[in-house]
Amino acid sequence: MSNVVNAAVEKLSEKIDSFGSTAKFVIEDEGAIMIDENGVRAGDEEAEVTLFASRDTFEGILNGSVNPATAFMMGKLKIDGSMGVAMQLGQALS
Repeated sequence: MSNVVNAAVEKLSEKIDSFGSTAKFVIEDEGAIMIDENGVRAGDEEAEVTLFASRDTFEGILNGSVNPATAFMMGKLKIDGSMGVAMQLGQALS
């Protein structure tokens, strides 16, 4: 597992204790992060929504310099699955 994924798990854990659905962030060339009712962890399992982004975009979303909705509209954040769950995750991250 990459240092980027480890750092992201730690940062996301500060923002999200648990999440009522399942979501997966896939960071290009780094790995995947699962978010569910058990919290945040490195993993690559099935999820209701999968979000794909570059390392720069993902880090920007985490630190607040990149708006997830804007990143999606610009094609920097791709979403596969439930848009409703993606929107719930966006609210949990803000």
